[in-house]
Amino acid sequence: MAITANTKASPLLVIIAFATVYIVWGSTYFFIQMAIQGFPPMLMGALRFFTAGILLLGWCYIKGDNIFVKRDIITSGICGLLTLFIATGIVIWVERNIPSAMVAIMISVNPIWFIILDKANWRVNLKNKSTIFGLIIGFAGILLLFGEAFLKSVTGTMDHAKLTGLLLLLAGPVAWSAGSLYSKKRGGTAPARVNTSWQMIIAGLAFVPAAIIHREFNGFDLATVPAQSWIAIVYLIIFGSIGAFSAYVWLLQVRPATQVSTHSYVNPVIAVLLGVCFAHESISLMQFLGLIVILLSVLLVNLSKYGKLKFKKPVTKIVEQAGNCNRLNPASDLEQIKALAKIAYRI
Repeated sequence: MAITANTKASPLLVIIAFATVYIVWGSTYFFIQMAIQGFPPMLMGALRFFTAGILLLGWCYIKGDNIFVKRDIITSGICGLLTLFIATGIVIWVERNIPSAMVAIMISVNPIWFIILDKANWRVNLKNKSTIFGLIIGFAGILLLFGEAFLKSVTGTMDHAKLTGLLLLLAGPVAWSAGSLYSKKRGGTAPARVNTSWQMIIAGLAFVPAAIIHREFNGFDLATVPAQSWIAIVYLIIFGSIGAFSAYVWLLQVRPATQVSTHSYVNPVIAVLLGVCFAHESISLMQFLGLIVILLSVLLVNLSKYGKLKFKKPVTKIVEQAGNCNRLNPASDLEQIKALAKIAYRI
């Protein structure tokens, strides 16, 4: 991506987009738990993703996108089943028994599974010691969380439903990473918004038989759904599934990917703060330490990426321009060199 793309973006819009990705994606755990207080979990997933997918696909049609490409629909369908139906479906399901803050802490290991499952790039990713240390520390963080849960289960202070939920949360990040890597490998001709639309539509349809299997339609009455659950699902559809994703895709176009990836550190913290402050959830010292350890591991895994500099102009051109500095005006030279440095590279 050219540096000019970065400089053309309005700083205010960039700040708003980052705030949207940080806060909205971090808040979805809290609003999922609010939504399932009125909607059965699988039915809620169906309503959320199918509605968001149809709305976004309609927007794509208005924009003139080619929305019916068989290969892209199949690829998006597989990706949607892995990332939204399985991974997000697990989050929705376990939040019946596990606090949203704890769920967010467990899901924060996503970037670690990206490294492990990206076999094609093992040679590159695993040559850095910081990446290897990050993977080891990440699993140590998971062990911290499960060690506490196992002890509570043995002593009878944690029921088996919560322990089963924690085990399921191990599979969620694996499915999410696998689906994302599959989508990246297969590629596609359609814009990202079209692929995302089909991912959400197909995932939403997959939630329907899951809801039938769990007999969620039996006795369910829309009239009994409390207002807060309606507010939560509208928030998840408009802001969580459409708004935040659109902001994320736009940021990838105007800012370096390493900056955009910082949401991996902020989202769990936002989720924990919302859970503790508004849902009156509590996290133990061990859970807090687990979060810190996992976030540290994610930082180490990505550390090599943050240190890379990509030159946007040949060095010979920079040297040539630097040679034209006014040697009689050192102050002017300093300002010119600073300007050249900004053009020469980005992080």
